[in-house]
Amino acid sequence: MPENSPDRAGGRPRSHDLTPPIRIPAGLVVLVGPPASGKTSFVRALVEGRQVDVEAVVSSDEIRTELFGASAEPADSGTADAADARIFEERDRRIVARLAAGLSVVAESTNVTPRARERLIALARRFGAPVTVLRFAPDVADLLQQYTERGRTDLTEVDVRAYAAVMSRDAGADRLRDEGAAAVHDVPGRRQSVTPGEAAARFTFARCRPPGR
Repeated sequence: MPENSPDRAGGRPRSHDLTPPIRIPAGLVVLVGPPASGKTSFVRALVEGRQVDVEAVVSSDEIRTELFGASAEPADSGTADAADARIFEERDRRIVARLAAGLSVVAESTNVTPRARERLIALARRFGAPVTVLRFAPDVADLLQQYTERGRTDLTEVDVRAYAAVMSRDAGADRLRDEGAAAVHDVPGRRQSVTPGEAAARFTFARCRPPGR
């Protein structure tokens, strides 16, 4: 665990730095949160802190870029649907490969709908792997501020608000447990004055590296 950082008053560690990290068991870790809620910054901090290998993170956005390029725009809805199907088939393939090897895997996509989570939980059940959900649920004002700061052009403010509404309605902690999550943890962020690195330090991950690494 990193050294306790001093608070702004100077000298003393903040109370959350003294809390023992939450241990995440080997299995499937599902990130749930709207776009711009901090998921990518969080997993980047996990990788930079060597808490997980970069290969442990399976990101649908990164797969999209790998397959179609950063600026590819589908010509019509049919093409878009076909592209999405290919992206999520590849995502599932990578998740299965990790779980079959007994390694943890972090599924990084919005996953705010029950249907999206059902597909992931079914993969975990094939291997008897526990599912841990990490929720990213900033208030709408913080979410929109983060969206503006990141300058995303693939989504509008209306889109972000819509994702947030679905998250609020369909991704409460009790519902996530009812769907099959063994544990649900909220990841703090701007509202709690917690940086991505500080949020990442609150967790430890089991079996995210192959033996010998």
